[in-house]
Amino acid sequence: MAVFFCCMKRKVAIQGVGGCNHHIAAKLFFKGDQIVNIDCDTFKELADCVVKDPSVLGIMAIENTIAGSLLQNYQIIRDSKLVIVGEYKLRIKHALVAMPGVELKDIKEINTHPMAFMQCQDFLNTLPNVKLVEKEDTAGSAKWIKENNLRDHAAICPSGAAELYGMNILADGIETNKRNFTRFLILANKDVAKDVLNEICSSSSDINKSSLVFTLPHTSGSLSKVLTILSFYDMNLSMIQSLPIVGEEWRYRFYINLGFVEYTRYRQAIDAIIPLTNEFGILGEYVEGEQSVQ
Repeated sequence: MAVFFCCMKRKVAIQGVGGCNHHIAAKLFFKGDQIVNIDCDTFKELADCVVKDPSVLGIMAIENTIAGSLLQNYQIIRDSKLVIVGEYKLRIKHALVAMPGVELKDIKEINTHPMAFMQCQDFLNTLPNVKLVEKEDTAGSAKWIKENNLRDHAAICPSGAAELYGMNILADGIETNKRNFTRFLILANKDVAKDVLNEICSSSSDINKSSLVFTLPHTSGSLSKVLTILSFYDMNLSMIQSLPIVGEEWRYRFYINLGFVEYTRYRQAIDAIIPLTNEFGILGEYVEGEQSVQ
């Protein structure tokens, strides 16, 4: 379902700087709105920003189709008591950018996030004599090169960052896998989550996805019983991950995503599995996100 908003100014906490994929996903999700991004160095800083200021929303990468889930981010969301109110699936595209007037033959060092290096390996194999140096952010690497006038450096980042920071694109579409997507979660402070969700959804009947967390008794078949009930109620289990519980050896916390057609039947499924679980929580109920087609 397409999501529409009235034009407004929105403060959104992102991990990275302007022009990064978090920033791009925020602009695509909040179509037509003016995004005022709050740059954060870490995902924990992002979550803290939303907790401290309910007027700020957060957007956080949670899963990539190549690298898998960012497991620590599930823990951050749970510990911060943030609420998932939406999602967006962004196709990840990379460009090699440098200072204006610089050519590919001038480049001695490339900077970017380690994930971007991994996703552009085929292209990088054509540049065997160039030094690869990891940085914390893709767009941040471009910004750093521009601010320091590093004419023998290049950055791997979204092409939009080149325009934002006045950089030259040396090569575009350098990612190896053209079907590489990252799923981003839209996060709200628990005190305003209901109001934000009402803005995003034209009707509560549009809600068709949820993210849950729970622990289980350490007994035979405990997980199987939960999955059997979810299947009985026609729940689409699209993701299941487990994280060890620190200080409780061999015990795990389970994170799952459910898709459903009928909200009433979903609630019946929830009521049926709660007695079988411990520390049950709903991280969010929301509309399944759009996927970029660019």
